[in-house]
Amino acid sequence: MKRLIIHALFGAALTAPLSPAAAEPRSNFIEVEGARLHYLEIGEGKPILLLHGNPTSSYLWRNVIPLLEDSGRVIAPDLVGFGRSDKPQIDYAFQNHYRYVEGFIEALALEDVTLVLHDWGSVLGLNYARQNEENVHAVAFLEAIIPPAFPVETIEALGPAADIFRAFRDPETGPQLLIEQNVFIEQILPAQVIRQLTDTEMEAYRAPFADPAAREPIRMWPNELPIAGEPARNVAVVQEVGDWLRLSETPKLLIYFDPGAIVPPEAARWMQDNYNNIEIRYGGEARHFAQEDQPKAIGRHIADWLRVLDR
Repeated sequence: MKRLIIHALFGAALTAPLSPAAAEPRSNFIEVEGARLHYLEIGEGKPILLLHGNPTSSYLWRNVIPLLEDSGRVIAPDLVGFGRSDKPQIDYAFQNHYRYVEGFIEALALEDVTLVLHDWGSVLGLNYARQNEENVHAVAFLEAIIPPAFPVETIEALGPAADIFRAFRDPETGPQLLIEQNVFIEQILPAQVIRQLTDTEMEAYRAPFADPAAREPIRMWPNELPIAGEPARNVAVVQEVGDWLRLSETPKLLIYFDPGAIVPPEAARWMQDNYNNIEIRYGGEARHFAQEDQPKAIGRHIADWLRVLDR
């Protein structure tokens, strides 16, 4: 049965400050595939796994996590090569990232997990849900790399972003921009947040990549986007994820924003019409890194949704 509900929630319920007495998440490490992966953890109960994308880390979820503490055991890892996780000398293609995510879930023995997903974390998490549906309680996603945003048939379909992603995928200009100049951290990240990030926040995002030699994971992700048929393996994965979203009965939540970036309001309407058992909620004004602009809306939408699911 298709459940299609659009909520637009405003007011004090979404803007009340976090309690100053809120507990801090624990910082932990676990070994997966020979690498130490860092993660934040707080709360008890069913696991709620928060997956970030490029070029962020669990730090992106820092203001969302306290709002989910009463909903279950909240776990926010740093993907391999990101945050405080190890940066092994590997090919940082999607398929290898997926092995580490799957291994992380297995290493922590997570069962009946709720996935909360952003950016590349969406493809990683939804690909896990598609292949392990019996172990997934529900999925929530925002600014996700899924249909109708991706795959795209031509790079021109990216609109104003076409030129920069063409440069990112060029074997000469890509390393100059992404490794030498670090433009994903220095320019794209702050440009995709409506408010101005503080110096402290920018330093937190810069810290894992202070050494240019550590920036290969950032460089790789734009090359993994399914554009104009390449990489073919990722075109297939995102199409398979889209098929799963259309057919699966697993409960789904989309939180969308205005203007958004890869999931603007019109894409949310498309998902409303095409994805099965999905609830859609409006999160307010934000761009791609919505956790920086609307953490309270995101956290409370997810907590409310889970409260109803778990009745």
